[in-house]
Amino acid sequence: MTTDKMLQFVSTDQQTPAKRAVDRRVEDFREIYDEFAFDSAREQASRCSQCGVPFCQMHCPLHNNIPDWLMLAAEGRLQEAYEVSSATNTFPEICGRICPQDRLCEGSCVIEKGFESVTIGAVEKHITETAFAEGWVKPAAPRYERSDSIGIIGAGPAGLAAAEMLRHQGYQVHVYDRYDRVGGLLIYGIPGFKLEKEIVTRRHELLEQGGVHFQLECEIGRDISFTDLQEKHDAVLIATGVYKARDIDLVGSELKGVVPALDYLIASNRKSLGDDVPSFNEGTLNAASKNVVVVGGGDTAMDCVRTAIRQNAKSVTCLYRRDRANMPGSQREVQNAEEEGVNFQWLSAPTQFLGESEVSSVRAQRIHLGQPDSTGRQVPNLVPGSEFDISADIVIKALGFDPENLPGMFNQPALEVSKWGTLSINWKTMQTSIKGVFAAGDIVRGASLVVWGVRDGRDAAEQIDKFITKTSQKKIVAAE
Repeated sequence: MTTDKMLQFVSTDQQTPAKRAVDRRVEDFREIYDEFAFDSAREQASRCSQCGVPFCQMHCPLHNNIPDWLMLAAEGRLQEAYEVSSATNTFPEICGRICPQDRLCEGSCVIEKGFESVTIGAVEKHITETAFAEGWVKPAAPRYERSDSIGIIGAGPAGLAAAEMLRHQGYQVHVYDRYDRVGGLLIYGIPGFKLEKEIVTRRHELLEQGGVHFQLECEIGRDISFTDLQEKHDAVLIATGVYKARDIDLVGSELKGVVPALDYLIASNRKSLGDDVPSFNEGTLNAASKNVVVVGGGDTAMDCVRTAIRQNAKSVTCLYRRDRANMPGSQREVQNAEEEGVNFQWLSAPTQFLGESEVSSVRAQRIHLGQPDSTGRQVPNLVPGSEFDISADIVIKALGFDPENLPGMFNQPALEVSKWGTLSINWKTMQTSIKGVFAAGDIVRGASLVVWGVRDGRDAAEQIDKFITKTSQKKIVAAE
């Protein structure tokens, strides 16, 4: 019976893929987790309890049919498992690597503590990598070609997910991006130890083979006007993401050495990709032999501290104003950072950056968490007389990202934005205030997870298809 291969959590312990030894992995930017062997993946998949109400699926932004593809993996039916997995997820090989499973699917697993959750992400990665190795992953091959053309601004997760879905339906898809490589933050923001860049370029090549056209180093509003883009395409999707660094208003913020997180990560990723990076070469964005302080507690902060370790920093300290339990980032990433030598100063916040022309130290103050606010989170309060200094040659501000002024950049004052600067859309249609212009991903919901970008991109593709179909029907009626 099928159930004989499942419900094995009572007799089989949870296992995660082995991690490379700390002293080895900090020497390079390769992924730190090994891949499951076939038998290990089957064994771990068999731990799924096949519960009637799958909370793992419910708490996945893509609502992936996790129990079904775990069952198929447990039975060794990996091709079918991949078909089920990829039916709802455009990039399972990426989500299996970088999703914070401990906060999403695995964190919602009904298997109680003591038995521990199913290692969903690692099995998903195994299924997809097997699919690539066996040639099961194919480029888009639409049954028929449509003349309708879609322009997508942004080659990040949301834009690429929409491009894939629309191309499968035969649309002529053109993706515009101001960077020189496809992937957005997948290529320039996320370090290689979490996502090796070959994984992203492999997907880029598949999209091109499937007929998606990319125009890189092309900035809308500079190289081509938004109006020209509208005239060229039957619909436009804005999926630019959010890249404006959230600043911190403290004395000394202007000092040399106080840098935004994304600038630091882009420089490091470009260097790893073989680019000539003057700001890295001259030391401005290179942590080698320096005392590094990272301000923030999200996934970007974890990316920064672990990057600094690999650049042979003298010391790496993370300042976060709340405690470990209240960190927005993945607890798994915090553990990895601690193993690699990062010093966490919990319940601490910077109050001043010290130095003459260059930063030399950070003055911080201890925090006491008070009563919860309207969001339910405890309010951080400074503890009087608790100041302390931390030596710093580089201070990295990892406080999140805000949207750029797209109405101004695109010269489209009719493009409505929220009070946070994100694009306002009708969530039922994914359409902005301009007819035929859609938006998805971080530029709508604010800085978020890659998996949410994939979800939004897929939803936007569906709504664009409905819009084009409805518009075409109206044209036919008018012609008659």
